[in-house]
Amino acid sequence: MLIRKIIYLLLSLLIASCSVSKFIPEGEYMLNSVDIISHSKDNYASQARSYVRQNPNSKWFSLVKAPLYMYSLSGRDTTKWVNRALQKIGEAPVIYDSAMGELTRSNIETMLRNEGYLHATVDFEPKVVKRNRIDAVYYIHERERYKVVGVTREVDDSVVEKYILEDTVKSLLKRGMPFSINTLNKERERVTAMLKDVGFYKFQKEYITFVADTAHHSTAINIKMKVAGFRETLQDLPTSHKQYRFGNIHFVSDVGLRLDDALLASCDTLQMENYDLLYKDKLFMRPTVLANQTYILPGELYSQSRADRTYNSFSQLSALRYTTLRMKENKYDDSLLDCYIMFERRKRRSVAFEIEGTNTAGDLGAACSMTFSDRNLFKGSEVLSLRLFGAYEAISGLTGYIKDSYFEYGAELGLRIPGGLISSIVPAEKRFLRSMTQFSLQFNSQERPEFERQILSASWSYLWSKKPSTQHKVDILDVSYIYVPWISDTFKREYLDSISNRNSILKYNYENLLITKLGYSFSYNSAAGKSGYQSTAFSLRTNVECSGNVLSGVNSLLSTKKNSEGQYTFMDIAYAQYIKGDIDVTSRMDIDDRNSLVLHMGIGVAYPYGNSTILPFEKRYFSGGANSMRGWTVRGLGPGSFKNKNSDIDFINQSGDMKLDVNIEFRSRLFWKIHSALFIDAGNIWTIRNYKEQPGGQFDIKSFHKEIAFSYGLGLRFEFDFFVFRLDGGMKAVNPAYSGKDKYPLLNPDFSRDFALHFAVGYPF
Repeated sequence: MLIRKIIYLLLSLLIASCSVSKFIPEGEYMLNSVDIISHSKDNYASQARSYVRQNPNSKWFSLVKAPLYMYSLSGRDTTKWVNRALQKIGEAPVIYDSAMGELTRSNIETMLRNEGYLHATVDFEPKVVKRNRIDAVYYIHERERYKVVGVTREVDDSVVEKYILEDTVKSLLKRGMPFSINTLNKERERVTAMLKDVGFYKFQKEYITFVADTAHHSTAINIKMKVAGFRETLQDLPTSHKQYRFGNIHFVSDVGLRLDDALLASCDTLQMENYDLLYKDKLFMRPTVLANQTYILPGELYSQSRADRTYNSFSQLSALRYTTLRMKENKYDDSLLDCYIMFERRKRRSVAFEIEGTNTAGDLGAACSMTFSDRNLFKGSEVLSLRLFGAYEAISGLTGYIKDSYFEYGAELGLRIPGGLISSIVPAEKRFLRSMTQFSLQFNSQERPEFERQILSASWSYLWSKKPSTQHKVDILDVSYIYVPWISDTFKREYLDSISNRNSILKYNYENLLITKLGYSFSYNSAAGKSGYQSTAFSLRTNVECSGNVLSGVNSLLSTKKNSEGQYTFMDIAYAQYIKGDIDVTSRMDIDDRNSLVLHMGIGVAYPYGNSTILPFEKRYFSGGANSMRGWTVRGLGPGSFKNKNSDIDFINQSGDMKLDVNIEFRSRLFWKIHSALFIDAGNIWTIRNYKEQPGGQFDIKSFHKEIAFSYGLGLRFEFDFFVFRLDGGMKAVNPAYSGKDKYPLLNPDFSRDFALHFAVGYPF
């Protein structure tokens, strides 16, 4: 049946490809392909791709022109809805335009000359490959590249010249470098930014020009950078550039984002040490909070970067909706720039609701939550949030239990403070674009047929970032108390107390436990803070945490006694002791405007020691599910070659101390808001110690490679404006839990055994 469907699909695509011709006008050609050929060692063919002005029809996964074939299945009569629908989701044939071909040739040639190949040429050859199809071929001839042998500077303004000469050590122009127009432009922008940071508010990069002097029959170039004097208009004679200082600095609240003298005059005014606050009606934010977000002071040299830093800092305040900075020459002293930091408040309070359905191994349920937010609790842009949530799920397949359902409910109270308590003891606070102190208090209760489990957590964290692309977080204090008030007699008798079926991992996770965590995490995203399209993106997340060391030290100093299980306690509660580290790396590379390749790797290691021989359940790793090994269900893989035997408790057994995830996704936009992905996943989890409940689960450096699982599959993504809904179907390829031919489902697939379907919101990585 499946083979028949594939044959029908291939025949349909073949017929569609043959019917493309009806949409190609007589005497014209469809652009079949674009090829760029370069034989030099530098090979600028890939870079030249971005200068192509007419591309052929797009391909799914860079292989099949499916959108074109969909369009071709339609008829010319657009009064029929079927034809309109096919043409809307499809793509009309790209008709070859010779003018676009010549423009592409010229653009590539210009690009090469800008890179120093001053005698480069590009040949353009359109080739008719079929009756009405054409290939556009561009041949690149780079020839010799010119190099810079000397750099001189000519500056009309003596004050500006002083700053430029002092800054030459940072110059991008070096003797021996390849000549590049792009490098010259970057140097213009760099010098302009430097001068704007030392008071030259009106300096523009257009004042900087370059003269390139070449010798006959030589590839050597001498560069002269010329900096012209200031002109108000082109008709004016050049004069010295004016160096400004900050004058009066005003905070302006709720009067719009443009300077209006009449509106400003009608405002109430509050005088501060270095600033003035102009406002309507009443103050909605403490003046000290505004001052703490400001990186400029009266009397300092004007600095564009400090002004930008101030704007970014104000933009991060949750209580503000809009912010802008306006500069105006002081009417009494034209060497001073008065700065107006203008902002408007955001709606203070909001309530949000979420409802979702759940499906765990065929058991249906529902979850809902309500979140209340106050964005200016103490008039300092503090954000108070209260989240209430609950979930219900029917549980099937359990026998010997009174209950047959799962309830979960809880609450989370959070408070975020800009800067916060730590800012007073951190001398470098002013260097950070953004810092925040975060408090959280959480309660979670789980009621299952087997047990009841409650978790009470409290945390205190500090976050900061110097750049939009990076963020640091320190968990100063994070305490969780896990309390198990009730365990069913059946569960206790069969798994916790039974001598023949006793499970130490299971037992440890159904005892009262205290987790006292200290941690640090770092994240980096190359695309954050950058405007416009980014053809490549890279992200990195790392985390390290430990627990129990402070309490262990106190116990050792006081020589306290251990309990009957050989553990130290705090207030008669055993505490966990471990160290854990994670690293997660993702790289995205766009192949063209419809296709991209995403690579991901995640590694994690945790080690219990001292007061613990087993990691707490919340800190153990698991594999399988929508964001991991998609050929397995959640917690369905590992550890190592462990084979699950008891579905009632294997959610505990199939967890470990180490994790490896490697994923490759080829993503392709299909039509409308529907995208797709082909993926391959590899990885597993392992234990550090050899637990009898998890035979085959221990990590061995010599043999772990034999226990790496593989899966492959296809996914659909529905990309809407505010979220991505994802459906991924994965098949096992290598299953380390089995031996013989069953270990390689890729060669011996069993759909009912080896297939897993996942619903999720958002990308997996």
